Amino acid sequence: MDLSVNDFNACELPFCAQTNDTAPSFQAEAYDNTTKKIIPINLENYQGKWVVLFFYASDFTFV
Repeated sequence: MDLSVNDFNACELPFCAQTNDTAPSFQAEAYDNTTKKIIPINLENYQGKWVVLFFYASDFTFV
């Protein structure tokens, strides 16, 4: 199968956040330092609070 740049240009672009955009709702797992366990989190649980989303895509490097 031969692909060209036009084939990629026809694909729908993924969500790309801009300044002042509202983050989409999501569920994930996070490390809870108080319990020392991985726990499920839901962004909706933090509605009305300041939240910092910090992640590395496809990388498990601790910073």
